[in-house]
Amino acid sequence: MQAKYISYQQTHAFSSIVLDYIDGKDNLESFYKHSPTLEGFKKAIGDRKYSGDRSLLVNSLHKQYQHLRPSALVLENINLLADDRTFTITTGHQLNIFTGPLYFIYKIVTAIKLAADLKQRFPDYNFVPVYWMATEDHDFEEINHVKVEDKMLTWKKNAAGATGRLTTADITEALVGYKGYLGISKNGTEFSQIVEKAYTSNKTLSDATRELVDTLFGKKGLVCVDADDATLKAQFSPIVYQDIVEQNSFAQINTSSAALEAKGYKPQVNPREINFFYMDNQLRERIVEENGEYKVLNTEISFTKETLKQEIDNHPERFSPNVVMRPVYQELILPNLAYIGGGAEVTYWLQLKANFDFYKIPYPILILRNSALVIDDRSARKMQILDISPITLFDSDEQLKNQWIKAHVGDSLCLDDEQRAIRAVFDQIKLNSYKIDKTLSMSAEAAKTKALKLVTNLEKKLLRAEKRKHTTSLQQIDTLKNKLFPSGVLQERVLNIAPMYVLYGEDFIEGLLAAFKPLDYKFTVLYA
Repeated sequence: MQAKYISYQQTHAFSSIVLDYIDGKDNLESFYKHSPTLEGFKKAIGDRKYSGDRSLLVNSLHKQYQHLRPSALVLENINLLADDRTFTITTGHQLNIFTGPLYFIYKIVTAIKLAADLKQRFPDYNFVPVYWMATEDHDFEEINHVKVEDKMLTWKKNAAGATGRLTTADITEALVGYKGYLGISKNGTEFSQIVEKAYTSNKTLSDATRELVDTLFGKKGLVCVDADDATLKAQFSPIVYQDIVEQNSFAQINTSSAALEAKGYKPQVNPREINFFYMDNQLRERIVEENGEYKVLNTEISFTKETLKQEIDNHPERFSPNVVMRPVYQELILPNLAYIGGGAEVTYWLQLKANFDFYKIPYPILILRNSALVIDDRSARKMQILDISPITLFDSDEQLKNQWIKAHVGDSLCLDDEQRAIRAVFDQIKLNSYKIDKTLSMSAEAAKTKALKLVTNLEKKLLRAEKRKHTTSLQQIDTLKNKLFPSGVLQERVLNIAPMYVLYGEDFIEGLLAAFKPLDYKFTVLYA
């Protein structure tokens, strides 16, 4: 694969807060600790003090992997977590079936590549890439479908509770449809076997996802972490109780959000007074306070302060953090240096630093994951024929077509010279009119405006006429854009890995690893 790079600004697909963050703008400095640069990592390594239990973490991970045959590198990385010189580089995502959109893959590749880059730069330390499995998420409708080409495959199920605990016994229909798309080519058959084994030899979505991800990335040393674990959550119990009772995260994050808004940015998430769920089999419901009692919504379960403390101490696994407290839990149990996320994640993490400071939990370096546009051979040839560059692909359809028409017709459609001549004529008329009667100058100005408007409208008519003459080329532009930007959005937000694996096999992931440069903050265009 051949890689080219363009700035994130040129894609018109990222928010101002994300662009300002990766550009190191001063107005965001108070919302993070270390900059996302090599110098920032050097400082973070010196500052990071891990107060968690490394041996407990290692033992928990070995238990999670006991039903798999992980690679030697995965086992080595798990064991390295017992060493004080070892740090994690973490990304996280929901348990989308069959890996979901491509950016799920891009997140993990970014983590693996960054860990390798840091090892080269700081050889005295170890850096373990981690995929934090969002096993406690309950938004089943967000993960139960995947789009392959123009077909949407859906796992039909009446789901409740944490998605990681869902049984995969009834995923057969979606699995058969997915395998049908993969076909009978060598690469398709290989991936079909990988997916089928993951979802049929494991009982839960959590275990199935771990096996699928491990098969794809285990040889690169990626460690999958399922934090729906009583022993890991026991370390988090004091903060769980304190935050439910005192509602500190609500106050801290709201203050940060207001500060971001004052600087012209829009916050991504809104905290609740209580940012925890009560979780059991088939149950994950919000906890709310009513008249001094702590109730679990849509149930008869309630606690006093005393019984709440007992429940948290005895059953920490039943208390599940929401989106604003999960990061605190993550950084408490992992010796983490960096969190890798998409634009929305980077935004909401910038809202959280004050809460980390309050609980004295180290705040990681935020890394914007790598993004990519994969251009197949046929699309590349079409771009060459149409003389379209990767940068112009990110323009709107109308902008791209107008630019193409103007570039291929010449100057006949541009009436800028004529407009300048009209301005000069009317400015002279206005000056002469003013000498005769001051009020006439206003009439001259109005006439100039009307004339310029007529010329602008004529220019639009000329453009439309030329478009009619180039219908075939413009239709080819539409086809190209629809292929590379399905549904009008970035390819990575819609396409699944399936078509890429069918075409390129393992070379696709290898190509991503070779092309991605996590600390360069450039959008990757891959010619496959």
